[in-house]
Amino acid sequence: MLSFKLRGWNAYTPGLDSSESWDNWLNSPYVLPTDCPKPKLSRIPTMLRRRFTALGKGAVEAADPLLNENEQIPLVFASRHGDVDLTLSLLKSIAANEPLSPTSFSLAVHNAISGLYSIARKDKSEITAISATENLIPFAILEAATQLQEHKHILCIICESTLPDLYKPFASSPPFTYAIAMVLSRDEGDTFNLSRTMSKEVPQHSDNEFKELIALLLSHSQHALFPSTKDSQWSIKR
Repeated sequence: MLSFKLRGWNAYTPGLDSSESWDNWLNSPYVLPTDCPKPKLSRIPTMLRRRFTALGKGAVEAADPLLNENEQIPLVFASRHGDVDLTLSLLKSIAANEPLSPTSFSLAVHNAISGLYSIARKDKSEITAISATENLIPFAILEAATQLQEHKHILCIICESTLPDLYKPFASSPPFTYAIAMVLSRDEGDTFNLSRTMSKEVPQHSDNEFKELIALLLSHSQHALFPSTKDSQWSIKR
């Protein structure tokens, strides 16, 4: 079991950007507001702001309220597929024998969002970018909590986007694009425990990983469960 404290958290998707709005969402999942304002990225310089894609803007909107001005903090960035829409557009250009946009290519790499964010904040702290087909959330938290051995605070950003129709037959996809940010700490905030349980009877939950985590953070439940294999599961408990 691995213990850590949570200094703060925030999640973002267009129309949902506060604990109150996410609490309402839990009562009627997948019903999202319409005609939502675009992310403001108010603390990002204008020249850099335009380089963030929609997924990147969501990540910044989730993370920025958690950080003090000029705070230097290591970052763990996690996404299952990264900016898949941008990647697909590049693949289509290759298939059509069209020249690739150097800007689009540079923004499509997996650590582009975290790199841009560190440049915008002038933060030279280390960045770890990870991906996982399954159990993205527990693996991201595992990486961030482990780094607390060397740092007092760690920023963890997890973001996912809905897959284009072309990919949906081959991989699972969240019902909407989201970003969630957490600041893990050695000694500030509520204590959580991450563990992996081996059992021949692992309950299979229909709720997606993101909903499990939001329910835990909002105290709607005391634990979040993430089935890993037929005989094991990850859990995060208060």
